[in-house]
Amino acid sequence: MSGKYCGQCGQRFEHEIHSVRHFAREATEDLTHADSRLWGTIIALLFKPGFLTREFLSGRRVRYLPPLRLYLVLSVLFFLAMGFENNSDRAVSIKTGTGGPSIALVNPDDQGLAAKPGETLEQREARICIPQYDGPARSLVVPFLQKGCRDMLEHRGRTVAEAFTHNLSKAMFIFLPVLALAMKAMYRRPRHYYVEHLLFFVHNHAFGFLVFGVLVLLQRFAPELISGLLEFVLWLYVPYYVFVSMRQVYGQGRWLTFAKLVMLFFTYLIGGALVYAMTALYSVYSI
Repeated sequence: MSGKYCGQCGQRFEHEIHSVRHFAREATEDLTHADSRLWGTIIALLFKPGFLTREFLSGRRVRYLPPLRLYLVLSVLFFLAMGFENNSDRAVSIKTGTGGPSIALVNPDDQGLAAKPGETLEQREARICIPQYDGPARSLVVPFLQKGCRDMLEHRGRTVAEAFTHNLSKAMFIFLPVLALAMKAMYRRPRHYYVEHLLFFVHNHAFGFLVFGVLVLLQRFAPELISGLLEFVLWLYVPYYVFVSMRQVYGQGRWLTFAKLVMLFFTYLIGGALVYAMTALYSVYSI
């Protein structure tokens, strides 16, 4: 060692064993220092669409948090915030018909799910858990729906809601590579690597987790700070943010980028609905 840092890897020279006071001081410095990678990354993520992706692809990476770590941390915080939001009793309503089964989280007191006076749990299950399903593999699907219905009534939907929130975070992570494939199909000329599209969605989803996580917490703990105008501006800012990100990362014209943004919106809408439904079905099955 010829100074404070290693000449081979750049690590700062420190003693092997630290006191609690030292750890506390280090953590405070990392969070509050003006040159902290955390705050520089958060500010760029919020107000500079596409900047972090472009910086990473250009090789300028030391000043910012790694994309995957940023995504994972913000996704965990977002779904924790969603857990604070979902503090009321909920259940899952399974509807079947000619259009196929549909699943939705509802209040257990709605749509006749509440127990009637003097009704036992078994009587309630017999009254409610009668799926009218006549589609393929009926002998397998009907017992599955009945079991899920009984479990939901027994736990008043809490188990399903918790499983759904837990599984949705994993499903969203799996959804990213699929979106990257769709983006690769839209940007064939000039040629881009698949990882470039994946990185684009990692940063944009991290932005979404951060913005909507803060919004959920404000609605939960400081609703007086939230106004209809603020939410309206936020919902306008999100598509604008994605549009500018696409322009910054891929460098194409406004109208062509707008057309691809519309295509991406419908891809996300259809794919997101499928992910939501599959996650709900898996959550019912896994409880």
